[in-house]
Amino acid sequence: MSYQVLARKWRPKSFDDLVGQQHVVRALSNALDRDQLHHAYLFTGTRGVGKTTLARILSKALNCEQGVSSKPCGVCSACLEIDGGRFVDLLEVDAASRTKVDQTRELLDNVPYAPARARFKVYLIDEVHMFSSHSFNALLKTLEEPPPHVKFLLATTDPQKVPVTVLSRCLQFNLRRLLPGEIGDRLRHVLEVEGVAFEPAALPLLARAADGSMRDGLSLLDQAIAFSGGRVAEDEVRAMLGTVSGDLLLDLLDALAAADGARLLAEVERVAALTPDFGELLRELIVLLHRLALVQQVPGSLAADDPDQARLAALAAAMPAEDVQLFYQVALTGQRDLPLAPDPRAGFEMVLLRALAFRPVAAADTLSAPPAPRALERSVPPVSDAAPPAVPGTGPNAPRRAAVPNPAPPPAVSVESVRLTSHADWQHLVARLPLRGIPSQLAHHCGFLEWADGRLALTLDPTAENLRVASAETRLREALEQALGGPVRLDIQVARPQQETLAQRRVREADERQQLAEETMRADPLAAQLRERFDADWVPGTIAPAD
Repeated sequence: MSYQVLARKWRPKSFDDLVGQQHVVRALSNALDRDQLHHAYLFTGTRGVGKTTLARILSKALNCEQGVSSKPCGVCSACLEIDGGRFVDLLEVDAASRTKVDQTRELLDNVPYAPARARFKVYLIDEVHMFSSHSFNALLKTLEEPPPHVKFLLATTDPQKVPVTVLSRCLQFNLRRLLPGEIGDRLRHVLEVEGVAFEPAALPLLARAADGSMRDGLSLLDQAIAFSGGRVAEDEVRAMLGTVSGDLLLDLLDALAAADGARLLAEVERVAALTPDFGELLRELIVLLHRLALVQQVPGSLAADDPDQARLAALAAAMPAEDVQLFYQVALTGQRDLPLAPDPRAGFEMVLLRALAFRPVAAADTLSAPPAPRALERSVPPVSDAAPPAVPGTGPNAPRRAAVPNPAPPPAVSVESVRLTSHADWQHLVARLPLRGIPSQLAHHCGFLEWADGRLALTLDPTAENLRVASAETRLREALEQALGGPVRLDIQVARPQQETLAQRRVREADERQQLAEETMRADPLAAQLRERFDADWVPGTIAPAD
């Protein structure tokens, strides 16, 4: 007997065999058992999720010789002939090959006639969205009021192309994409029944590559068995799919976490030697970052028997949560840009380098520099709340002058010389803290209340309450402890600060600069002459300060 591919051999024969479509099975089973049958059903969903299979099972349930029920016997002549594709009263039509209206009319000419031997004459039209508009018009009247002995079962992967007049005449069921876990469990069952040796780590790779389609998963399993010589091994499956081992991905993530560009490119060189699919590699990196974020927020989500448990736990402790989120977003965007790169490897490298370039930490952290001192390196005069005085000879019409180098910084001060008794001292301290990202924004939106006995009381502007996250508070406290030379207990209260915060000052100064720029443009003689000559005005939002 010739070999039968797994996708056909393991095609479900009953509702109980279907995987992942319980919401559709439940509705159809109740309708069959209660004899509440509609004359037309439309099954939608991506390829390989069971649309045509479900229609065939429904046809068996309607025409089983034991009676209409949700559990056809599977052994009568009607059930066996439907499974074999030779049942005379089940007319399967591929709409892609019958798009002409004459072919549709020819098909519908036999609708009035009773079935040859079955209870119902069933029309199964696959990829119905391929019908032409004239074919749909020919189908409409029959679809709305068919004879009682006729049932229409329609299937499509693109319901948006089906006219609403057809949709309104059908009961529509949307079959969902299958989860990798559901596909993996099914593949395991098939291998165990078939008696094929396999490595459990290979099944998730096939399940993810199936991309929600059970048929694609079984086809890939067939390919993997042939590729591996009668078994399913992880290394062979990775070679077949063009993926790399988890250790190489973790090494890439290690280099990314350490912000070591040279090591990162060296790891890419190691991976490139295996000639992987860089698009799939980027996708696996995204999956790994997702797992890492889960471990950081929900430590219990990491299974005890996970082979990568130790390394994932170490990375979760070493990488800030905001870094993980940024890397995930950069990689996700990189998937869209990868096909536009000159070659896949260059595109993959640029995604990783972009993640490093936008890493939300101090720039000094990306170099092999010594750790920052605990004391502030130099003193800076307190920040004044008043606007800086105007300097003569400045402005848009001032003559250019040679750049004057910045004065040398004052000598470093000791920890004891750092004062924190007023709001001005707090602003001075915040301006010197080596922070970036959310922790820096949190400090800039806080006002000073009190500093005593290691307790620092601050008020946080209610409009910036979303910045108050645990990781940001921890990094702010650590930076303050380094600056103040001792333990700090943060007490942040959400209330409007009594004095102007650094963030509010920055907004005010930006508004003042914008207002000054607009006033300068209005007072400029040449600008006024142009506006008068052309009876025109400036486009709103196009005037910006020179700095």
